[in-house]
Amino acid sequence: MNEDKRLYYLEQMGVQTWLSNQHVAESENIEVQEHVQAIAIQENLSVEQQHAASSLDELKQTVSNCTKCELHRTRTQTVFGVGHPAADWLIIGEAPGADEDRIGEPFVGRAGQLLTSMLRAMGLAREEVFIANILKCRPPNNRDPQANEINSCGSYLRQQIELIQPKIILVVGRIAAQSLLNVDTPIGKMRGQKFIYQDTDIPVVATYHPAYLLRSPQQKRSAWEDLKFALEVFSHQVSSHKTAESS
Repeated sequence: MNEDKRLYYLEQMGVQTWLSNQHVAESENIEVQEHVQAIAIQENLSVEQQHAASSLDELKQTVSNCTKCELHRTRTQTVFGVGHPAADWLIIGEAPGADEDRIGEPFVGRAGQLLTSMLRAMGLAREEVFIANILKCRPPNNRDPQANEINSCGSYLRQQIELIQPKIILVVGRIAAQSLLNVDTPIGKMRGQKFIYQDTDIPVVATYHPAYLLRSPQQKRSAWEDLKFALEVFSHQVSSHKTAESS
């Protein structure tokens, strides 16, 4: 992506354009703190493996018929996720909102527009990544997801990750980050760190949810720093894979 386009998308994010003069990979010596956390497995894994889907389409059909929790009674439709089925980048949010429940796709409202601008500022198109949520159904009145709802949807998210096999996960928002990594650390303290998803080598980077950035635009600069950090982690991940393949 040329610099003019990057400046444009940064401005769409609401980030001062002078920030774009810092190249996303400018720092080659950032110390990445690795903190391995296992996601809580609430269901019996052997049973989960027996019912694992063989494709995203099959899993999407299973999700559309889900009645594991009470949210199926109030949803218009499930919101499975959308994007490239073999994406390098997996973006994980919290739960569908009213627009998502109506349309059936994640991040389609104002927060979705901001997410699109964030991705473009990174040199990514929505079509290149896969976007999903912790929950596949909208909680009533957009309330926070409850623990039993997160647990009910947990196997679906784990299967999505297994099927997509992303090179990096960008998790947006406190609830999504804490749920995925099974921690209670505030989102502000998770920023700037590289976590590892479960027993894989997939790095996880956390940042603020786009909806929060709309309410707190002063945090957009911090979010841009998170995105640059994620790009650097991704670059290291790709290099590591290439080294492993050539050895």
